[in-house]
Amino acid sequence: MRYSTTLAVLATSTFLLTINNTKAADLEVTHWWTAGGEAAAAKVLAESFNKLGGDKWVDGAIAGSGSTATPIIVSRILGGNPMGATQLNTGRDAEDLVKAGLMTDLTEIATKEGWADFIRPSKLFDACKYEGKIYCVPVNIHTEQWMWVNPAAFKAGGVSVPANWQEFVAAGPKLKEKDIIPLATGDAWQVNLIFNDMVSSIGGKELFLKVYRDKDAVAAASPEMKAVFEAYAQARELADPGYVGRSWNEATSLVISGKASAQIMGDWAQGEFGVAGKVAGTDYDCLLGLGNNPVLNTGGDAFYFPKNENPEVTKAQLKLASMMVSKQTQVAFNLAKGSLPIRGDVDLAAANACMKKGVEVLNKLDNVVPSVNQLLSPDTKLEVEDLSKEFFADASMTVEDAQARFVSIIEQAQ
Repeated sequence: MRYSTTLAVLATSTFLLTINNTKAADLEVTHWWTAGGEAAAAKVLAESFNKLGGDKWVDGAIAGSGSTATPIIVSRILGGNPMGATQLNTGRDAEDLVKAGLMTDLTEIATKEGWADFIRPSKLFDACKYEGKIYCVPVNIHTEQWMWVNPAAFKAGGVSVPANWQEFVAAGPKLKEKDIIPLATGDAWQVNLIFNDMVSSIGGKELFLKVYRDKDAVAAASPEMKAVFEAYAQARELADPGYVGRSWNEATSLVISGKASAQIMGDWAQGEFGVAGKVAGTDYDCLLGLGNNPVLNTGGDAFYFPKNENPEVTKAQLKLASMMVSKQTQVAFNLAKGSLPIRGDVDLAAANACMKKGVEVLNKLDNVVPSVNQLLSPDTKLEVEDLSKEFFADASMTVEDAQARFVSIIEQAQ
């Protein structure tokens, strides 16, 4: 993700983007939604676009996570072979591409349709802006501060379903005695997600903002931050050795089957429960903020539209952008994805129990914080991920050593 230098050179050159052998009505859309629930949600967008007539969604799914797909997406754009539209995280992942003038300006259509009037929270829309212009379409609010639990697994382990992180940790030994994995997870970004969740869920909203928004090294060195690392150390003791190399949806499957009792994962995990025919509040349940601090971040998915020289493709791009924020698409897509809509004026009567918990918190602005993707540069975010991954894998690394390294990262954070 370290491509700032390359972009600086390209921005001052006569670099021209072209789309080779692309038909005017064919719009290639790249994304990393390949798991069962994600693929179902992507299908909603594709079918909705194709029903508009004329243009065609050409699916460009990239297997793997966002950390795998993003460098591939960026490389294509820099190499002069851009797609028609691409998913990226809502935040700073595309910041340098926008600065280099490689993304289509959506300001005119956004103004005409009044996006600022219905996209909420406003910070989500602000993440699409650069120098007053709009360059992306947020399609959902993905929140990461969830623990997904299987009540049947806890019953099989002879313990009650926990109401918070502390009760979950206490239940761990009994679950292990019954050969039930307490905490299902996978490596790299998944364990980093657990860490970032704990900054707000264990440390609290104020600590999260001081560390990630304000880059406050004193807060990073505080006793409150030490408690976060101590909880994270507990998490690594509750995971099984087989977590290395496990995909997030495989971890979700372990919870669905009862082989594991819980998973800390974003709300996209709900798509997997849905595909498996499971009912929220009955077959599975959810703890927001690990039962400690019910805080939601305003992360999610956004679509960007790389510049091209074909006016027909540009028209198709704008048509897709408009469709993505429409009421009908927002409801259908987010019900399939398990995420929350970016519109506050849609009917969510069909939302499940966990989605309703999220909406309730989202409606209280004091409980909403920006996502790490919005607050940290790609380079700083990668440094935090590397540290969290190393700590989770190495039980010999002490809380004190890990926190000292974290303080150093925050001191130099961008």
